Amino acid sequence: MISLEPIKTLKNKEFRNLLTGRFFLILAFRMLATLLGWWVYQLTKDPFSIGLIGLSEVIPAVSTALYAGHVIDMNEKKRMLLLCTSGYFVLIALLLIPAFYASNLHFTGLEITYYIYGIIFFTGICRAFIGPIVPVMIPKIVGQEKLANAITLNQATFLTASVSGHAIGGFLIALITIKWTLVVILFLILLASLFFFQIKKQQSEYHKNELQVWTSMKEGITYIYRTKEILGALCLDMFAVLFGGAVAMIPVFASDILKVGADGFGLLNAASDIGSMMIIVTLSFIPLRKNQGKILIGVVAGFGLCIVGFGLSKLYWLSFLFLMLSGIFDGISVVIRGTIVQLKTPDHIRGRVMSANSIFIMSSNEMGQFESGVAAKLLGVVRSVVFGGTMTVLIALFVGKFVPKLRKMEY
Repeated sequence: MISLEPIKTLKNKEFRNLLTGRFFLILAFRMLATLLGWWVYQLTKDPFSIGLIGLSEVIPAVSTALYAGHVIDMNEKKRMLLLCTSGYFVLIALLLIPAFYASNLHFTGLEITYYIYGIIFFTGICRAFIGPIVPVMIPKIVGQEKLANAITLNQATFLTASVSGHAIGGFLIALITIKWTLVVILFLILLASLFFFQIKKQQSEYHKNELQVWTSMKEGITYIYRTKEILGALCLDMFAVLFGGAVAMIPVFASDILKVGADGFGLLNAASDIGSMMIIVTLSFIPLRKNQGKILIGVVAGFGLCIVGFGLSKLYWLSFLFLMLSGIFDGISVVIRGTIVQLKTPDHIRGRVMSANSIFIMSSNEMGQFESGVAAKLLGVVRSVVFGGTMTVLIALFVGKFVPKLRKMEY
């Protein structure tokens, strides 16, 4: 049965401003990820160098995530969001130096690559703070009754921006080169800040210094550990994406195997997000009513099979199809996991739980990118992707067998 509740949720102006700002911010981030993967591979021609992009970001992001959750819960949220967005703007602006002046400054390809890794290291710190802030702000803006719809709309916004960012990033690299694509990315971050500025302040529910830092961080970890449905869903996602991170190797497939160039790379890079966006928009109006735990396990296994198919494919259209199907499965997983985490987390601890959640997400995505680079170095690109997809299927089967609380989960 089709539900019109998502449309009613969008009538909230403050929620629209938050989603619009997030759209432009994620659009910029995805364009940047596409650009950096292409840029670094063109500089080094080494798949392992792509993996190091993820490692450069995930180390500081994971290291500071729990502290970030404490800071978010103890401080006013709008101010934190604007500070983090400004930090991103300054850091990305520093990439303009090698993009515009590499030849004048006599930078070598290796020097530019290390410079990029250094910038991404510091964006990882910003990411630890900015990642959980939007999910933390949503419940107070829309209220508990509309929270499930708001979560789905938030994910739809995220994936729409991801699709657009990956595709536009590839097209702009081919059309206006890397340096001017960076200028567009900076403009989008500035535009996001303008929408965030219109959001009302959200004060902390705690008095200053009411909780010690370590006690505060421990509280978030303990809550996740005790809530087995959250723990199971997060672990399933983390290990599945860790091994199934074929997207990291798309620059190699596009350049060396499928031979489609920058524009074809951008579209291929967006394929999984296209599938995710399609299914999440569908789920916004035709939500899952039961057996969400079993569905979660099933779609993760389906995701793994699609990654295997992508790794074996030598045809562009077939590779695109496998990635799009993997995105459909992943989109269903994102909706179920996000809803479980939000509905089972009380407001006073939401920042710490979302920060811990971001550790799982970053560990899976960025460490998955690094794992893909290492596996490609050891096994070869094709074999590494097939291996990762196979491991994802096995992990889904293992969790389905030995985590009954998640398998039986419904909301």
